[in-house]
Amino acid sequence: MAASLSIPLSARFSPAKRHRFNLKEFQLPLRVSCSASRDGPELEGKLPHLKQLKNVACGVLAVWAVTTASPVIAANQRLPPLSTDPQRCELAFVGNTIGQANGVYDKAIDLRFCDFTNEKANLKGKSLAAALMSEAKFDGADMTEVVMSKAYAAGASFKGTDFTNAVLDRVNFEKANLQGALFVNTVLSGSTFNDAQLDGAVFEDTIIGYIDLQKLCRNTTINEEGRAVLGCR
Repeated sequence: MAASLSIPLSARFSPAKRHRFNLKEFQLPLRVSCSASRDGPELEGKLPHLKQLKNVACGVLAVWAVTTASPVIAANQRLPPLSTDPQRCELAFVGNTIGQANGVYDKAIDLRFCDFTNEKANLKGKSLAAALMSEAKFDGADMTEVVMSKAYAAGASFKGTDFTNAVLDRVNFEKANLQGALFVNTVLSGSTFNDAQLDGAVFEDTIIGYIDLQKLCRNTTINEEGRAVLGCR
């Protein structure tokens, strides 16, 4: 699809000034079209400097198109197929060796549908940045000091999970079960909890931005004590 941009240019040409570009000499509307097709003879032969202006306009239009299209692409992004690695769940005990806060990883960690119920030894302090964790079970697990930046944990279960001193920034907890989870001195900036279950969750000295806190406080499953600690109004 050809992108186009209308610029109020146009009209008078004179032999003496055919190689000089003066914006004041143009009055009629001229439509600049950005596409893969070649420019017509009227643009190639009569006004070379107008072609330069077209290139600039098309460059601006391209930047605008990328910046406006990017959020749409991100919103419709699909998860990759489930890993066929028979030991994919064990990758959680190794974690990422690079990245962390920026979500970069050396090997994708696909923990979807894995069961780590009451895991007390092998998850503590691991880096699970950008891990896929939807529908997995971490009930009662010790996940203290874990780094889960940009992890996708929608629909996962973390009942009674200990997240003390963990970094959970930009994690998607949509529809996750976090009943009784411990968020003590935990980074929660940028994380989303849409339709998550937070009954009995403990919030103490959590690090969270004001806007993120407002969104978290909209979750009606947080009990009165939790809301008081968070400062929800």
